[in-house]
Amino acid sequence: QLANKYWAPHVKKKLAFDSKVIEDVYIKEIVRSKFAIRKIMLLEFSQYLENYLWMNYSPEVSSKAYLMSICCMVNEKFRENVPAWETFKKKPEHFPFFFKCILEASLVENDSEYSLHEQTVLLLFLDHCFNSLEVDLIRGQVQQLISLPMWMALQPKRLEQELKKTPKLRKFWNLIKKNDEKMDEETRMRAYQERRFLSQLIQKFISVLKSIPVSGPISMDKVHYCERFIELMLDLEALLPTRRWFNTVLDDSHLVVHCYLSSLAKREKEGHLFCQLLDMLKFYTGFEINDQTGNALTENEMTTIHYDRITSLQRAAFAHFPELYDFALSNVAAVDTRDSLVKLFGPLSSNILHQVASYLCLLPPLPDGEDSSYEKEFLLELLVSRHERRISQIQQLNQMPLYPTEKIIWDENIVPTEYYSGEGCLALPKLNLQFLTLHDYLLRNFNLFRLESTYEIRQDIEDSVSRMKPWLSEYGGVVFGGWARMAQPIVSFTVVEVAKPNIGENWPMRVRADVTINLNVRDNIKDEWEGLRKHDVCFLITVRPTQPYGTKFDRRRPFVEQTGLVYVRGCEIQGMLDEKGRVIEEGPEPKPRLKGDCRTYRVFLDPNQYQQDMTNTIQNGAEDVYETFNIIMRRKPKENNFKAVLETIRNLMNTDCVVPDWLHDIILGYGDPSSAHYSKMPNQIATLDFNDTFLSIDHLKASFPGYNIKVTVDNPVLQVPPFRITFPIKGGKGKKRKEDGNEEKPEEAKTLIVEPHVIPNRGPYPYNQPKRNTIQFTHTQIEAIRAGMQPGLTMV
Repeated sequence: QLANKYWAPHVKKKLAFDSKVIEDVYIKEIVRSKFAIRKIMLLEFSQYLENYLWMNYSPEVSSKAYLMSICCMVNEKFRENVPAWETFKKKPEHFPFFFKCILEASLVENDSEYSLHEQTVLLLFLDHCFNSLEVDLIRGQVQQLISLPMWMALQPKRLEQELKKTPKLRKFWNLIKKNDEKMDEETRMRAYQERRFLSQLIQKFISVLKSIPVSGPISMDKVHYCERFIELMLDLEALLPTRRWFNTVLDDSHLVVHCYLSSLAKREKEGHLFCQLLDMLKFYTGFEINDQTGNALTENEMTTIHYDRITSLQRAAFAHFPELYDFALSNVAAVDTRDSLVKLFGPLSSNILHQVASYLCLLPPLPDGEDSSYEKEFLLELLVSRHERRISQIQQLNQMPLYPTEKIIWDENIVPTEYYSGEGCLALPKLNLQFLTLHDYLLRNFNLFRLESTYEIRQDIEDSVSRMKPWLSEYGGVVFGGWARMAQPIVSFTVVEVAKPNIGENWPMRVRADVTINLNVRDNIKDEWEGLRKHDVCFLITVRPTQPYGTKFDRRRPFVEQTGLVYVRGCEIQGMLDEKGRVIEEGPEPKPRLKGDCRTYRVFLDPNQYQQDMTNTIQNGAEDVYETFNIIMRRKPKENNFKAVLETIRNLMNTDCVVPDWLHDIILGYGDPSSAHYSKMPNQIATLDFNDTFLSIDHLKASFPGYNIKVTVDNPVLQVPPFRITFPIKGGKGKKRKEDGNEEKPEEAKTLIVEPHVIPNRGPYPYNQPKRNTIQFTHTQIEAIRAGMQPGLTMV
């Protein structure tokens, strides 16, 4: 009704703009319904933003309800994946003022002005802005928040240290200072607020985080605010243009340390997603990249950085702290584990820890005669987390199991159910327009592909296991009341081989097991099971049902607790065993016919997963997973190639260079996308042999309109295909140069030299070619053929 009165596009006579309408809609519809997605979808669908909010926006009518309404609509557009910034581009003049109001609102301290839910909406809006740097209008505003001047928020000693590392920045820094002196008071204040915005936002977040208790009731608004805030930090860290300056500010605020020590991180249920996001943030803060140049760092460079950090800590200890002499004189490998650092620094007082940290420019200096205001736990964690030895990302990846386990499969934050509406925040990497390095690009794809296949595996497991109807038998065992085509109860399971690890690795080279099942089923299903081939992936499942015989399965209730599912592990088939216990090799000869219904398969288990499970059993006394399996499940071969794909991505990440230089920056989303076209390449090939592409000399002339065609043979009888064509090469920028240094004449730049292949005494070519091209390609197709023969990227 409101839309029809005020802003619906099809209504001819609309009422005049009234800002009270916006206040009413915001308070009665949006706030009262607690930002219900249904209401916001309706408003968005009625074109509220385009036809009413932004069209009539100006500094005079700007109010809290107005700002919040615009943010809600933009966030909704992003949730629905529709272009959000088009409206603002059409009428950009008030955008800078609007953006400034958003920044002020998101720093408000007391909840009475803007509730935490509203501030979370603002955070999400800011996140969308930072992720839309390709839009000129947005970039203009965001660049003022995140550029070199934001380093004013750093401690003076830290700033000095950073400028020393990169001498080029010192020049820029002095320029900024000079420009600041010329500003009037008002402009300077505005610039000051913009530059410090992100560091003030971090301080505000830390105060919200600290207000969450360790136990007892908890405000979910605070939790959602914290999750969205970490998501914003993640997005700033994972984009090169924002990371370049922001990473230092984030490091200087010690945000990650505060978060790990917070009460929210210790709350298992409410803090679960927060901790997952935090792990991702920690990963990106230590990402293997040079923030200034954007180059990926090698293993050696990362080790050097680590050694520099430890040795600077040792120097500080040697010069000023006699109680740390042992530490100062030790070799790096002896002291850089977490345990040894805690042992060395744990006994020191808070004041000494603070002094050590301030020598390293991590904290402001401690004034004489005063005690440190920081807690000892924080100071210790700050020094330890900064100096402990890190595992290289490739190493972590190589130690990772490729099959999903029950922990990941049913974790809603990582693998959402099909009902995920886009409202909450997920602990998933995003595929943006830009990536930090090739490693980052592959890693995000690796993780997303792994989770996407996990989602399908979950559906298959739920389908098969619920069809088998596992119930608790009278004797406390498992009895299956149903059957499934894709799953069978296991008769026996034994691990038959655990091979020695390769040198330098701590997991077995391979682990093999034998699985026996009883195929007392219809012939066609028996054939399917016997047809399991080498490299097919199956899943081993343990169920311990708690429901008595005959309980109905309820699809609305959680699957795991109903079926009593405990473990899921993946395996890869090596082959079926014959009667003598040998693997039946695949080959052309007829397969042996086996008697009876019992079949045994030899399978490869994931060595990384096996190592983790065994370590868990030995160190923590957990039960041995490999003695409990009672179901084996197979999947349709067509949808089951996930392990091979993941292995391929992992192998790619273990090789040095995979992508040619001219494609590298384009894949990562930097530079000019057209720079990989052959016309921009320095190594173009001048003469190309087109074989039988052209049907006649007339076809050739028609294919290159606008060129002068010069044929090397004058006799028209000999002007027949195949042709070899020499193209004029454009050399670099500016005027085209010839080999001898004289400038080319304009008509030469458009001349093609065409040379028919004439072979003496044999007459014109295709004397030996029975099959020839008969298609008269168009001008565009010929251009695609030419591009494909040249170096560079070709799209056909």
